[in-house]
Amino acid sequence: MKKVIPLLAAFFLLGILLVTGCKQKEEIGALPVKKEIGEPAYGDAIVVGSIGDARNLVPILASDSASADIVGLVFNGLVKYNKDIELVGDLAKSWEVSEDGLVITFFLRKGVRWHDGAPFTSRDVLFTYQKLIDPEVPTPYSGDFERIERLKIPDDYTVRVIYKEPFSPGLSSWGMAIMPQHLLEKEDLSNTKFSRHPIGTGPYRFREWITGDRIILKANEDYFEGRPYIDRYIYRIIPDQATMFLELKSEGIDEAGLTPIQYARQTNTNYFKKNFNKFRYPRFGYTYLGYNLLDPRFTDKRVRQAISYAIDKEEIIDGVLLGLGRIGTGPFPPESWAYNPQVERYPYNPEKAKELLAQAEWIDSDGDGWLDKGGRIFEFTILINQGNEARRKTAEIIQRRLREVGIRAKIRVVEWTAFINEFVDKKRFETIILGWSLARDPDPYDIWHSSKTKEGEFNFISYKNEELDRLLLEGRRTFDRDKRKKIYHRIHEILAEEQPYIFFYVPDALPLVHARFRGIEPAPLGIGYNFIKWYVPKEEQKYTQ
Repeated sequence: MKKVIPLLAAFFLLGILLVTGCKQKEEIGALPVKKEIGEPAYGDAIVVGSIGDARNLVPILASDSASADIVGLVFNGLVKYNKDIELVGDLAKSWEVSEDGLVITFFLRKGVRWHDGAPFTSRDVLFTYQKLIDPEVPTPYSGDFERIERLKIPDDYTVRVIYKEPFSPGLSSWGMAIMPQHLLEKEDLSNTKFSRHPIGTGPYRFREWITGDRIILKANEDYFEGRPYIDRYIYRIIPDQATMFLELKSEGIDEAGLTPIQYARQTNTNYFKKNFNKFRYPRFGYTYLGYNLLDPRFTDKRVRQAISYAIDKEEIIDGVLLGLGRIGTGPFPPESWAYNPQVERYPYNPEKAKELLAQAEWIDSDGDGWLDKGGRIFEFTILINQGNEARRKTAEIIQRRLREVGIRAKIRVVEWTAFINEFVDKKRFETIILGWSLARDPDPYDIWHSSKTKEGEFNFISYKNEELDRLLLEGRRTFDRDKRKKIYHRIHEILAEEQPYIFFYVPDALPLVHARFRGIEPAPLGIGYNFIKWYVPKEEQKYTQ
């Protein structure tokens, strides 16, 4: 799952979206790219492995990882982040912000065309905004745009955004991909062919989608930042990570995210060292177990706290991640300025867990080893998606540790598309293991505000807290970094205390890229930010048209 930022230009590549810390840090283990040789040349293709297929390529409906990967290559926002995590122009060449912060005026690039040849204008921005705030459109991204009082388009290349009140994430929110008015103004976005045949302004044009198999994109020769060197982007769906690794080994795919054991052991061979480059960065996000808070078993925070105490997170870091990650404590990773280092961490303490469960009246009344209340055993199912080995192993550790305190946990594995469409969106789960890739601005309104619980929105666990709602709004209205920091520190405290999620870990991103690809320049943002500049020397190109 991803929050809006995948739509900020080309933040894609399976498993490495929104990664950070690309400066060479010995303690992180970033690896140097092999020495580049050969002249830049157009041609070849990159084959990227994904464990899940896309769901929907309408940008404002694309909330899952796979869909966002493709949307990020086909569409553009008004702004994007550069390699140093600074906002720069994308479809907007520049902008002005009023002194009171209430008005942003964007000056758009001229000469940009949609992939069908139609000109991009301010009318497309207005149309996208109108759809984002349309109550009939089930977009999870409406929260940022409901803060706008009105949007004006003085001419074809100027957009003036007027906010109701100060809105600190305002500028970064315009990384949202812009949609073509001329193609979608008469369409029902929830039921349009465009969702499988998108037309954008981005560096790659949509070519083909074979469900459950692959999505193929073709370089946009007229792209306003210059034609990408790599001719084709082939997104292969391989639901099993072991099979994906075999495909890497046989060079059937060129790039994928490695599992910890693949990174630490299986790729430390002469073959992989010769033929691939691998990277390691702390990911700007976290993995968690979320509770369906509509389920009465989980409404008592003592129960949620007890389960956190019952699980050994160090065991997960060491046994599942092989040390390639850090314990999570809340909604912000340690690299974020909003991170609060003082919050409760819930160290492994099964006796404390039993004490809290007893306070919540879960006791073993009949001596059978399982906690019960009102004649009902405390048992629930952990839902995980197919193909994610780390989440499966994490679920198994949870299952074993909970058994030790008298809770029976079952594990159910579901194919990715059904996992999102039929279980997450429809709240048909008891507990669920997922991860968030986060925006650089720490505003977590869309994930945690009580108004964002409708189908397709990000607060699918149905969490509600009046103080948190107030703080989320206050954080959005505050521009002063120090004041915002205090607000988000309190948000961190509340979520750490309430434990609507068990915040397991902040995993490292572990991408592997075939060595024939040159032009990769690790930076604070990661490696995918300059993908249009990657190339393969002519003499090493593998794929022809």
